[in-house]
Amino acid sequence: MLGQVNMIPERSADVLRAIVQDYIATREPVGSKALVERHGFGVSAATIRNDMALLEEEELIVAPHTSSGRVPTDKGYRLFVDRLKEVKPLSVAERNAIESFMSNDGDLDEVLGKTVRLLSSLTNQMAVLQYPSLGKSTIRSVETVPVSDSKVLLILVTDSNRIQQHVLDLGSSFDPVFLGELRAKLMTLLAGIPLSQVANALQDFEASFAPERRVITVQFASSLLDLVDANRSEKIIVSGTANLARRESELGGNITSMLEAIEQQVVMLKLINELKEEQTGVSVRIGRENQLDSFANTSVVVGAYQNEAAEVAKLGVIGPTRMDYSSNIAAVGAVARYLTKLLGN
Repeated sequence: MLGQVNMIPERSADVLRAIVQDYIATREPVGSKALVERHGFGVSAATIRNDMALLEEEELIVAPHTSSGRVPTDKGYRLFVDRLKEVKPLSVAERNAIESFMSNDGDLDEVLGKTVRLLSSLTNQMAVLQYPSLGKSTIRSVETVPVSDSKVLLILVTDSNRIQQHVLDLGSSFDPVFLGELRAKLMTLLAGIPLSQVANALQDFEASFAPERRVITVQFASSLLDLVDANRSEKIIVSGTANLARRESELGGNITSMLEAIEQQVVMLKLINELKEEQTGVSVRIGRENQLDSFANTSVVVGAYQNEAAEVAKLGVIGPTRMDYSSNIAAVGAVARYLTKLLGN
């Protein structure tokens, strides 16, 4: 974490808030004259300069060039975020966009893909979304659907609406009655159990069938375990990497190392999982608070989505430290709530 901030007067905190807001809006260093003109503090520019000197002494703002205005430091952004009096509410248009975009049901892959694209669109940042983890998912349904005389579609559906499927080529025609019996036994054995327990549950599955049926039952059990393994690997999806590229100058001038880190699923999972929920219900890590050098000029805003009142995974945005924290916190929180609602239906 960044260094401790000493107690500063209320007006100085208001001046910092104004500097952050103006710098986010204009991309230009902020001077005392502009602060007086824009914010009506009711004091002279000289008094504001004294407040700015105190903020600079506390390393909350810095002059990027000689005789220029001031810009926030990572420490200044942190104090600004910690003292946010309220998160900027979403506009009616933004709320309507979320509701209409996320109103249609689909399998989990489709829902999560739509969600991460929506979050990127709302914030103009790169959005990241973590898939639900294996340990918190249970089996809702196993389906067997004949697709030809010798082929069967095996479908696994989890409680988070993720659908995995695989076509089994049995090599010869099969008995539809036996297929129904096989599916019924699978549902009796597996419905409602965590994915992490499926392997143990299927350990002696073929033993409950006649010897001449065991080759087929072994095929089904093996394919089902493959579908479970497809859920096992934790992964993330991203949207809006072009938003990072457009702001490369604000990210230290070289985003290659950052994009390489983003491609490494383990790195990104570690980055977003380390964030803890703050008072807004959303976590924020700013600049050097990120442990990776490639993210030293970025801020990460992360929230959690849930299913049946239990945390499932994280979603959030990554962008330059000069970002609209209030709006991004609101967007991440709102999308997380809508996704939780959608998964609960």
